[in-house]
Amino acid sequence: MPDKNEKTIDVNKLLQNKLKAISIADIENGVAKVVSGLVGEDYKCTIGDVKYTMFSGADFHIKIELSYNPED
Repeated sequence: MPDKNEKTIDVNKLLQNKLKAISIADIENGVAKVVSGLVGEDYKCTIGDVKYTMFSGADFHIKIELSYNPED
C-alpha cells in the first residue's frame, strides 16, 4: 500500500524542458532587472554557453556588470 505522503512523479513533465522556450535575452533582462533592484544601480547581464539538461534544467555562464552611462 503506498504511503499517503508519497508524491507521484510526472515523468513527461520532468522531461519537457520548458526553459528552451524562453529566449536568452529574456533571461538576461530578467536577471539584470532583479540585480539592479537589489543593488540600486543599473546592471546588465550576459549569458553564454547554454547547455540544456534532460531534467528541466540548464547550465550556463552568467556575467553581471555595472551598466556605464557617461551622462550620469
